Amino acid sequence: MMWLLGSIIIGLLAGAIAGRIVEGRGFGCLGNIIIGVIGAVIGGFLFNQLGLGPGEGFLGELIVATVGAVVLLLVVNLITGK
Repeated sequence: MMWLLGSIIIGLLAGAIAGRIVEGRGFGCLGNIIIGVIGAVIGGFLFNQLGLGPGEGFLGELIVATVGAVVLLLVVNLITGK
């Protein structure tokens, strides 16, 4: 059960950070969590493909999730034309 709480907290923070980097604002609590959790999956995949491995500890996981969330938002912006 603790991993779920940790995932939600990391997702919330990663989504908020990525929102500020890409859009200049966050997306609200639920939006940040969704973007951050999807970003964690994308970031984990990208880091694995680059041979960097998953992030270790809270900070490492936050970095991986934030990078993935930024990539997600950039792709969405390319698709929507923003």
